[in-house]
Amino acid sequence: MSEERRLAVLRAIVQDYVRTSEPVGSKSLVERHHFGVSAATVRNDMAILEEEGLIAAPHTSAGRVPTDAGYRLFVDRLSAVKPMTPAERVAIQRFLAGAVDLDDVVDRTVRLLASLTHQVAIVQYPSLSRSAVRHIELVALGRDRLLVVLIATTGRVEQRIVDTSDTGQHLDDPTGQELVARIRAAVLADAAGLAFPEASGRLQALPERFEPAERDLVRAVLRTLDDALAEQREERVVLAGTSNLARFGADFPTSIAPVLEALEEHVVLLKLFGQLATHAAAGELRGIPVAVTIGHENPHAGLAGTSVVSAAYGSGSELVAGLGVLGPTRMDYPTTMATVRAVARYVSDLLEP
Repeated sequence: MSEERRLAVLRAIVQDYVRTSEPVGSKSLVERHHFGVSAATVRNDMAILEEEGLIAAPHTSAGRVPTDAGYRLFVDRLSAVKPMTPAERVAIQRFLAGAVDLDDVVDRTVRLLASLTHQVAIVQYPSLSRSAVRHIELVALGRDRLLVVLIATTGRVEQRIVDTSDTGQHLDDPTGQELVARIRAAVLADAAGLAFPEASGRLQALPERFEPAERDLVRAVLRTLDDALAEQREERVVLAGTSNLARFGADFPTSIAPVLEALEEHVVLLKLFGQLATHAAAGELRGIPVAVTIGHENPHAGLAGTSVVSAAYGSGSELVAGLGVLGPTRMDYPTTMATVRAVARYVSDLLEP
């Protein structure tokens, strides 16, 4: 019973400190919360929590504030994440549903997260290397130019224009048009629904199924597709709400400068998303792992005073990228986690084929 009460005291300290930004004393705890014990017992519980490194005194005569370990225990012991209201869910759904393409989805998502949480929002672009082929289209643009369009299951669209002047085919006559149609059908038959690396391998033997005079055009199309399939997108992330850090300047040990420097190194942010599988502290929602990294758990020294709440998103059972928010460790974790979960779910729904 005493351990459960100490956890309740820790929970109250976290909640009060997040709300007021002021160190929490035993007197205010007793006044605000009903623990059913004396003030002396609460002080004793706080002393034990301090010995265990879960709370600390920022000043000699001050109250107590949670440590990184205290926040971690608080997050790990959350029995429920604060649910979003129906109005909030409808607003998220409507805002994201207006997106016209993947770039618009990413832009809307990062702005929405920053607006809802008042933190720095981070969205990673879906990686083509973890995508599958949804559709491939070939469109003749006159006699010697061919538009190749690759559409991924993540919604990403890659377009390339091929100069076909050295293939011996005229794309604006009936024979050329018929050949383009046959190439399109053959490419789709071999590649549709396959992961990009597998699709690329399957298409290597395609030229041999065409007449010798037609093979140069087939090879030109395949080279273009290979270029698109080989592009790596892991290094691309989008940020919004960086100015929100200024609202929490007092929450950082020295200044927000180290945080800003870390945010400029996108590889640092990508490492955070890479930890989703191993730091699924918040459980799962519809197969989408959610993670919370707190303080010194973050892989960059500049982020030691921050927490990151992140989630993976994707279509179907395939998780293709991450999104999340970054802010001070004095964060409303239940609400932030609920928001990140909801947005990740709606983005995943948008990417469904």
